[in-house]
Amino acid sequence: MAVYTDVPEDALEKFIALYDIGGVLSFKGIAEGVENSNFLLHTEGGYFILTLYEKRVKKEDLPFFIGLMDHLAMRDINCPRPVRMKSGETLGELEGRPAAIVTFLEGMGIARPNAHHCREVGEALARLHLAGQDYKGTRVNALSVEGWRPLFDAAKDRADSVTPGLRDATAASLQALEAEWPKDLPQGVIHADLFTDNVFFLKDKLSGVIDFYFACTDFLAYDLAICLNAWCFELDGSFNITKGQAMIAGYRAIRDLEPREVEALPVLCRGASLRFMLTRLVDWLNVPPGALVRPKDPLEYYRKLRFFEACRNARDYGYSQ
Repeated sequence: MAVYTDVPEDALEKFIALYDIGGVLSFKGIAEGVENSNFLLHTEGGYFILTLYEKRVKKEDLPFFIGLMDHLAMRDINCPRPVRMKSGETLGELEGRPAAIVTFLEGMGIARPNAHHCREVGEALARLHLAGQDYKGTRVNALSVEGWRPLFDAAKDRADSVTPGLRDATAASLQALEAEWPKDLPQGVIHADLFTDNVFFLKDKLSGVIDFYFACTDFLAYDLAICLNAWCFELDGSFNITKGQAMIAGYRAIRDLEPREVEALPVLCRGASLRFMLTRLVDWLNVPPGALVRPKDPLEYYRKLRFFEACRNARDYGYSQ
């Protein structure tokens, strides 16, 4: 259950009174998500999402996230838009936590995406990248290549308890990526976490993109690599090249890839696999006693890393001239 901070009725009413959205009609915690406390809020003004930002989200990063959603929404990207208080502010405090209200998006996540969904995601990702080009805010990606070795160091002594040989294999993959990671690719705002539960569809039409709390400034093609990891593998661990082709074609229909991005895509895909494997591994090895949320399996992304390490070039997972 992704509600870490309870909100008493009187505190909620005082907070809502800071907005011009009417009185509270209903209020319910949302189970999805693992970083923050989220609530579905129904007021006389409509439906909204209330988020309390928990300790894993740095308070100093919130203006970047909130401002980015506002920026993208004004450029016709279907994402939550922060609701301003009567004072004009978009960020407040509730129960000792930074808090914000954003607009509600209709739609549902897709558990079993097909090639059509993947193309829609590719198109939406490219539109997001173009819309973010003139966003003035910047945020370093703390989970890019410079951040992977500290994660590995935190997990390496117990890595083989997850599967034999994981420590040495991960060390070799990390060393290779540190040596090969690109230095000069087109950059801009990236979502950095566009998994299937962060994209909504209505009748097979993409209706919204949510959860911008890993967004940062990084290589645009790295965001595409993350999506290829997140959307194009089947439950048995095999890569579906038809989905990969659809996603890359959708992206290129809106923003074509430069030759240097195509050349770097295999390395970026390996990096995306390792990034999510390492963060999952650290979480897997550090489950608090009595935790209700089961951490995600790091071996899923270990298997994806192995697939991408066997690829010779971007054509192996869907790129075509």
